[in-house]
Amino acid sequence: MAKHKKYDCIIIGGGHAGIEAAGVCANMGADTLLVTIRFDSIGEMSCNPSIGGIGKGQLTREIDALGGVMALAIDHAGIQFRLLNRSKGPAVQSPRAQADKTAYKRFTQDYLASLDNLEIAEGNAAEILTEDGKAAGIRTTDGRVYSGKAVIVTAGTFLRGLMHIGEERIPGGRRGEEPANELSESLRGLGLSIERLKTGTPVRLDSSTIDYSKTERQDGDENPRPFSFMNERIEQKQVCCWITYTNPAVHELLRENMERAPLYSGQINSTGPRYCPSIETKIMRFPDKQNHQIFIEPETAEELTMYPNGISTSVPRDVQESMLRQIPGFENARVVHYGYAIEYDYCPATQLKITFETKNVSGLYLAGQVCGTSGYEEAAAQGLYAGVNAVRQMRGEEPFIIRRDQAYIGVMVDDLLTKHITEPYRMFTSRAEYRLTLRADNADRRLTPLAREAGLISEQRWQRYQKKIADIQTVEKYLKTTRTAGRSLWQQLQQPDNPLRQNLKSDEVIAAMNPPEEVLEAVMIDAKYEGYLSRQERLVKGLSSLEKVLLPADIDYFSVPHLRSEAKERLTEIKPHNLGQASRIGGITPADITVLQVYMKAAGKTA
Repeated sequence: MAKHKKYDCIIIGGGHAGIEAAGVCANMGADTLLVTIRFDSIGEMSCNPSIGGIGKGQLTREIDALGGVMALAIDHAGIQFRLLNRSKGPAVQSPRAQADKTAYKRFTQDYLASLDNLEIAEGNAAEILTEDGKAAGIRTTDGRVYSGKAVIVTAGTFLRGLMHIGEERIPGGRRGEEPANELSESLRGLGLSIERLKTGTPVRLDSSTIDYSKTERQDGDENPRPFSFMNERIEQKQVCCWITYTNPAVHELLRENMERAPLYSGQINSTGPRYCPSIETKIMRFPDKQNHQIFIEPETAEELTMYPNGISTSVPRDVQESMLRQIPGFENARVVHYGYAIEYDYCPATQLKITFETKNVSGLYLAGQVCGTSGYEEAAAQGLYAGVNAVRQMRGEEPFIIRRDQAYIGVMVDDLLTKHITEPYRMFTSRAEYRLTLRADNADRRLTPLAREAGLISEQRWQRYQKKIADIQTVEKYLKTTRTAGRSLWQQLQQPDNPLRQNLKSDEVIAAMNPPEEVLEAVMIDAKYEGYLSRQERLVKGLSSLEKVLLPADIDYFSVPHLRSEAKERLTEIKPHNLGQASRIGGITPADITVLQVYMKAAGKTA
C-alpha cells in the first residue's frame, strides 16, 4: 500500500457495525479501509451467537432490504430458526435464529474479502486525525497513519473496556482482546462527551458435561423461513436447544455472596441493560420470584460449547462454579469460559447529526455500541446507515434519512438522537408507534425502493423484488375482481372463518399460479389489515407536516422570541433536523413547537 494513498472512508472496528459500514461504503464505490485489532475476530459473536428476536428480527430484515449482509450471514450460519410470537399478529412476530458462531464469522470475513473497493488492515486505532475541523484519517498505536475523507468509529465495547470477574479487573474490549484506550481519549479531545455503560455475558459450558435429561427440549420451526429476501429456504440441518431453571438455592447462594459481586460491591458504577440483566440483578430486582428461565443454546453446529442464556454474571469464579452445581442439568458441567461484566466508554448519540456524523467534527461518524446501543442487529443497522451517509456526503448528495414511519431503523435513529441514553438501548416492537406497518414480512416493500434510489442494492435483488411485487399484484387483482355469492374473493379473504382464509391455494386459479409462500403471506396480511393500514396511513400523513419543516443547523434558539429557557437549552443541545424530531425531544412541549412554527414562518422558511 502506498503511503500517500488517501481513502474515501476509514472504518474503525470489525464488529457487526463495522462489517455493514465497510460493506455499504465499498459497494457504493468508495475506496474503503477497515482497521480492526485482529482480522480473525471480524464478525465475532462475543455474546449470545444469535440473530433476531423481538424487534431485532425486524431490524435484520430491514438491513437485508437495504442490501446489507447480516441476513445472508445468519441464513448461512443459522442452526435453529424460530418465529417468535407466532400466536400473535404479524406486527409483533419476529424471526430469530441461533448461529454457528464460527460459520457466521467465516461468512462475513469471506464477504468482506470479496469486495473490490475494500482493504483490511490489522491495528489498534489510537487517534482521529483532523484538518481544519474535519476528519482527515487515523493513527494506530504503532504509529501508522492512514488518510481518509471520512472516518466511521464502530469500536463496540473496546473504548477503555474493562472486564470484571469478582474482584478481578481485566483490561480488554472482550475476552482475549486488548482495549482501545487512546481512541477514547482522542474522541474526548475532539470535544465529544464520553460516558460509561456496562454489559455482561454468562459462562460457556462444555456440552458433553451437561445432563440434558434434567432439562426441557426446545426445537426450532419445522419449516424455517430465511431472514434474507434473497433466499427461498434454509437447507442446513437444525439442532435443538434446551431449557432449565434457577431455584431458591441458587438465589440464596448469590445473595450470600452479593458483597463479592462487582455490581453491588461498588466496583462497577455504570448502568447495564435493563432488558438483559445479570442473574444478580434479577434476584435483587425480583426477590419473590422462585426461579428464572435459562435457555441452553449451542454456539456451533457441532454443539461443543453451550451458552446458558439467562445467567449473565460477574461474580467470582468460585461462586459461578457453586451456582452451576445447584442448577438442574449443570451439576457436573465443566466451565470453558467464565462469565464477566464489561464496562466501556460510549458517546451519547445526542451529539450526532441525523446522518450519524458528529456535530463537532465534519466527516467523523459513530455507529454501534459506541452510540449507547446493545445488540448485533442495532449495531449493524447503524453501521449501514452511517456508511451510506458518509459516502453521500462526500458526493455532495442529500442525506439518506429513514423516518420512524418507514422502518425500525428510523425509530432507533430518532430515539438515539432525541433521548439521552442512561442504559444500553435495545430495540423492541413496543418502541414503534407504527408497528402494524413496520412488520418483518414487508421490510422489502418498505425499503428496497429507497435502497434502489440510493444505489445500495444489486440488479439481481431489484429484479427479484419486482417479480415479488408483480406476483402480489396479480393475486390481489384476481381476488378483488372475482366474485362469488355476491362478494369478491378479497372480501371473503377478510373473513376470519372463511375457508379461503384457511387455505388460499384452495382456489384453483391461485393454485395454478403457484405463487411463492412469501407472496401468499403478503396477500393474506394485506387483506386482513386493509382497514387498519389505511387508517394508519392517514395518521402518518397527518403527522408528516412537522417532518417537512427543516430546521437550519445554525439556528440560534436563544434568539427565538417566546421560547422557554428549557426549550432553548434542549434544542441547542440536540439541534433537531426538523420540527417532527424537535417535538420528540424530552422537555419540549406542543407550545414550544407552535412558537417554532410561528418563528420559521415569519423568517420565510416555511409555508
